[in-house]
Amino acid sequence: MGAPSLNPTPRPRAAHSVGGHLRATGLFLVAMIFVAGFAYPLVVTGIAELIDPGAANGSLLNHNGTVVGSSLVAQNLSAPYLFWERPSSTDYNFTGGAPSPPGPSTPALQALLNETIQYMRQYGNLTVNATLPFWYVAPSGSSVDPDLVPEAVLIQIPRVAAATNLSISFLQGFVNKHIVNPWVPFVGVPYVDVLQLDLDLLPLIGR
Repeated sequence: MGAPSLNPTPRPRAAHSVGGHLRATGLFLVAMIFVAGFAYPLVVTGIAELIDPGAANGSLLNHNGTVVGSSLVAQNLSAPYLFWERPSSTDYNFTGGAPSPPGPSTPALQALLNETIQYMRQYGNLTVNATLPFWYVAPSGSSVDPDLVPEAVLIQIPRVAAATNLSISFLQGFVNKHIVNPWVPFVGVPYVDVLQLDLDLLPLIGR
């Protein structure tokens, strides 16, 4: 008989068991839940709190020490001495989501426009022949967009002036100071945050 081999052929490693695969999958799932569900949101929130605390906490607006809303959400402002926001198909309630806005050829949009225009003419001191900007009479895609193009705010000045002791020329300058231009020219349109505009107006009229 020959001498035994000094380097025996190694035995193949056993394949992973089903239990091993299940344990690895479970550990991976727990790790991903922790990272994606807890660690990542905490890190992002912490960075946002350092960079822009106001935006991180909802861009809340205060009046006389009381939170009255967010600069990101429109409200139903109907007082004659305030500037009005765009109409809303959800009554300015964003908790349930916004329905798909009606298309340009649907009767629903025409009905909404007619109703809004009639309301604006009745309570907005507008003549029958007044040209109303589309953004003033039609809801936004989210139905709670707080911003209006400057034309849709400036057209309201006669009504606000009639309901306050402020002159039309003063209100024109006041609105112009609240116009926000896009960061990059020709990318986006100028706009006015109507809720912030009204909050800055209230002290001027003693409210």
